[in-house]
Parts: sequence; structure tokens; C-alpha cells
Amino acid sequence: MDCQRRWGQWRVYFLTDDGNTAYMPAEWTDVRSKDPFVEQSRGRAIARAEDLLNLVKICSGAVKRIRPDV
Repeated sequence: MDCQRRWGQWRVYFLTDDGNTAYMPAEWTDVRSKDPFVEQSRGRAIARAEDLLNLVKICSGAVKRIRPDV
């Protein structure tokens, strides 16, 4: 198995059962480097603060304000 950067992305190259060389994007495997947040949080946090702030930005445009009848 080998990991090389080709055509703008990392690819994992491997030998098939019949001896041919095949490849797949490294993103589909566990070969690529681990996300530091995921490693440090070890499942204790579901999202980063910046991810939550981005979610607020996305959702704020989709939610209508509710005004009370006065």
C-alpha cells in the first residue's frame, strides 16, 4: 500500500487479489491524518465552536422571526 498526491488529492494505491494496482481517494480510508479536534475530544464534544457559529449563520437566514400579536 502507498499514499501519493495525484490530480490534486491524496490517493491510496494498493494491489488487488489478481495483482493489478488500484487506488481510491485517501478520504475514503483511515490512512489520512486524523482531525486534531476529533482526536482530543474523544467523543466528548459533538462540534467545534466555529462549526456551531457557522450553523447559526446558515440557519439564521432560513428562520423567520415570530412577532407576538400586541
